[in-house]
Amino acid sequence: MSKEIIITTGNEVPGKKIVKILGVVKGNTVRARNIGRDLGAGLKNLVGGEVKTYTEMTTHAREESFNRMVNEAVKLKADAIIGMKFMTSMIMQGASEMLAYGTAVKLK
Repeated sequence: MSKEIIITTGNEVPGKKIVKILGVVKGNTVRARNIGRDLGAGLKNLVGGEVKTYTEMTTHAREESFNRMVNEAVKLKADAIIGMKFMTSMIMQGASEMLAYGTAVKLK
């Protein structure tokens, strides 16, 4: 049974003391649009509203990058990840990266 890693956007963990910084951990994924999604998005653009296929694609990308970051922290035997953030960037026309990152630490 593996222990659960605490993950926070804050720079401390209430009730715990950071005793060692293990380093930055990160996880990323690059996703590309597809023609079917683009056609649906184009129609939504005319009438307005949420483009659910892009929302789902972004959600999956966020989950995948998050899990990869956590796996890096597990390899370092971290107790927590502090200062966790997400970032996106366009890699090329029609493809973007989702990056999750934070600082892996040991707690007492």
